[in-house]
Amino acid sequence: MGSLTIGAFARAARLSPKALRLYDELGLLRPARVDPVSGYRFYEPAQLERARLVAWLRRLGMPLARIRIVCELAPADAAREVAAYWARVEADTAARRDLAAFLIDQLQGRGDEHMTLAIRYAVRSDTGRVRPSNEDAAYAGARLLAVADGFGGEGRGAPASAAVIEALRPLDTDIPAGDLLNALDQAVHDADAALRGITRDDPSMEGVGSTLTALLWSGSRLGLVHIGDSRAYVLRDGELFQITHDHTHVQSLIDEGRLTPEEGASHPQRSLLLRALAGRGVAADLKLREARPGDRYLLCSDGLSAVVPLPAVQDTLAAAADPDDAVRRLVDLANDAGGPDNVTCVVADVVEGDGA
Repeated sequence: MGSLTIGAFARAARLSPKALRLYDELGLLRPARVDPVSGYRFYEPAQLERARLVAWLRRLGMPLARIRIVCELAPADAAREVAAYWARVEADTAARRDLAAFLIDQLQGRGDEHMTLAIRYAVRSDTGRVRPSNEDAAYAGARLLAVADGFGGEGRGAPASAAVIEALRPLDTDIPAGDLLNALDQAVHDADAALRGITRDDPSMEGVGSTLTALLWSGSRLGLVHIGDSRAYVLRDGELFQITHDHTHVQSLIDEGRLTPEEGASHPQRSLLLRALAGRGVAADLKLREARPGDRYLLCSDGLSAVVPLPAVQDTLAAAADPDDAVRRLVDLANDAGGPDNVTCVVADVVEGDGA
């Protein structure tokens, strides 16, 4: 088979001539040659494989800039890149699905039909066995739970985590369910501005920052905000589910299929953050969830999650008599395992009514 005109090539690749012209302009799929007189584009049959790959990736919704990267990779690396992209799409879709369900309820006038829930909660924070000071901070109230893990070295993370928690503290009040995510988003901006002020007022604090994981309740709805590697879990019907996604270098390698979770647990760079609050305007993850009576939520710094195996966390949460018992046992587990980092835990039980 000889060279194909743009029309013939478009039909074979199931792309439009207009798309082929765009891909040419972007350097994504150049024609084999262009007639110098007529300007007609001609393609070789061997280019069909790349053209079809581009078409498939476009149907997935992948941006053209990322498609260009995938097309230049070896097949195995390209497969990992597609897997990482799709994992992100599924996570984003799940978050949008929860928000859509909430909006549908609100627009159909069912927003008030959800039962009123309350929480019974406890918080405990410990320096651990190795660190000279505690750079974690936490808050637990009737409407708000939050954990922040400061960083910066030599104890400088403590003011950062404290500033983040202080920015969220005003949220511990009655907030309509429809305003949960907006309220959390604004609080994150306020926290980031506070960190920016710390470094501006004291140049020696340059480089400090903090993670943040927080839950905000309204009725049976809860808003989740998360950035960094602190975590949130829910124990529901005996099963423990992680409801946050770590923003770390190692987690990105796991997402891309370059590491297994088991390899990631012992990776030397497992604490390297890709996203955190540091006064530079980084966006946080925001999700809306439905709480149920009987749920037990855990928020923790990586002083727990990086040290205590998940089965032990699950068993402890399931066996603890109440939130206060749970946080005591979890912190003790981390310290019994060497306590290499500060450890902070917030546990809350979801109950019907006013929690009395």
